[in-house]
Amino acid sequence: MSQHKRRPSARQAARKRAVIATAFVVTVALGTGIGVWAATSGGDGGATAGQGARSSSAGAADSSPATPTPTRSYPLSQAPRTIPAVRSHTAARGPGWRPVRGERVVVSDAALADEGRLTAGELGLTYAGQKAANEDVRPGDLRLDLGGSGDPESYTMTVRGGGVRITGPGDAGVFYGTRTLKQEVQGAGGAPEGVVKDQPAKPVRGFMLDIARKPFTADWIESRIKELGDLKFNQLGLHFSDDQGFRIESTTHPEIVSRDHLTKAQVKQIVDLAAGRHIQVVPEIDSPGHLGAVLAAHPDLQLRNARGVATRGAVDISQDASAKIVDDLLDEYADLFPGPSWNLGGDEYQALTAADPQASYPQLADAAREAYGASGTVADLTTNWLNDRADTVRAHDRTLRAWNDGFFRDTSVQPAKDLQVAYWTGKEIGARQPSEYLSAGRDVINYNDEYLYYVLGEPNTFVYPTGQRIYQQWTPRVLRGTTAVAARYDPQILGGSFAVWCDLAGSQTQDQVAAGIRMPLRAVIQKLWDPGTPALSWTDFTALAGRLG
Repeated sequence: MSQHKRRPSARQAARKRAVIATAFVVTVALGTGIGVWAATSGGDGGATAGQGARSSSAGAADSSPATPTPTRSYPLSQAPRTIPAVRSHTAARGPGWRPVRGERVVVSDAALADEGRLTAGELGLTYAGQKAANEDVRPGDLRLDLGGSGDPESYTMTVRGGGVRITGPGDAGVFYGTRTLKQEVQGAGGAPEGVVKDQPAKPVRGFMLDIARKPFTADWIESRIKELGDLKFNQLGLHFSDDQGFRIESTTHPEIVSRDHLTKAQVKQIVDLAAGRHIQVVPEIDSPGHLGAVLAAHPDLQLRNARGVATRGAVDISQDASAKIVDDLLDEYADLFPGPSWNLGGDEYQALTAADPQASYPQLADAAREAYGASGTVADLTTNWLNDRADTVRAHDRTLRAWNDGFFRDTSVQPAKDLQVAYWTGKEIGARQPSEYLSAGRDVINYNDEYLYYVLGEPNTFVYPTGQRIYQQWTPRVLRGTTAVAARYDPQILGGSFAVWCDLAGSQTQDQVAAGIRMPLRAVIQKLWDPGTPALSWTDFTALAGRLG
């Protein structure tokens, strides 16, 4: 047998080249797979993946120098799934961002320190304080910046190069960007590559709680504040005075305070927690009706009809002492609630439900004629009461609102021009369509009792609202019943508020209330944040809410 090697045939040479090429492809695929795994297992995914791909392809590249080193490719990112949905997302290709313990949150301005610390704690990151844009930049950083112009509640979130930057013209916007990021981590483990540009459609996004009829614990209220903040609500209304109770400690009139109440220290803690989540607490001491708890300690101020029968919850507005006690309380609580908004109430004054208020309440009729002449009415006197209370609170530099049934038609005395209308019902005597307030140039906040009233025990034909009905049917322009007002009025509709009223206080526990309002709150904020038709079906929206917690 000959000892020298035989030359391979042309067919054998071609087969050998094919085997080498196949081995190269498998090696590259394996390297890319290792990179993808590394990116999804934490750490600096981009760097780890690139190193894995280069390392795995080195041998193949040596055997075939003409073939370029393979690079990792990513699918185009998809928009974040959050509640409320973000308004705009520009997709990109890249690894996105996932929180890794030990990575940092840095801020560009000391004004963002609270947002930075809160977010770092929530995501298991390290708060590293204030750093300039070109100072100590590290892969994986979450950076919070103030900058730009426009709506102070707007923000831009950029996920690129393994890091995240959230920028807004105001700290509220930056905070909302961190809420979006938090939800992305909760729902999907991290944020997708790309740029989110987001801002609310409406400036008033509220939740109102009746703590007068049913006392809620401070802990429960604080839990709702955290929930509201994560959902990007920005107002919490507290209705703390009514016929059934006065629920906050008072130094000017301690005799009116119910046994079960919040101390001022507890309220300050609630207000401070809310401020940290960019939620203002909007107090309400309703008058001249719904003052039963005050009148229980001051029966001499109780309104009585011509036969001497007491009128439930109504103060006698013909007496100077009635105005003094309410103004004492308004002045006292202005320091406790420093936010810019205040609800004066003004609804359901029972004197005006009489067939002939002037005949039923002669003392009110006499006071009205003395003030406004022979044609003066009880409605004139009641309107002036509201205006005087507005003067008291306006002195504390507050923006004022009152319930729509505190505004009366055809009175010689007109409500103050700056009073916002909290529109809740079309069922009152002499009901006025929302368009009457809007055409007069008033700003309106939507509390539509058809969709947004959660009334414990479901009295007076009320039915617990469902998130599905709100999500599928309600918009901020649906102020009364189920019909929307004309689109031209949309700029005057400042937003809306979901309300819990405790008419039959024992009907539900605190925990049952929290569970019952969970999905309605999420549906309401979706409609207040984004004016468009929701992209998700109700089934998908509910499933998303479950994933986000």
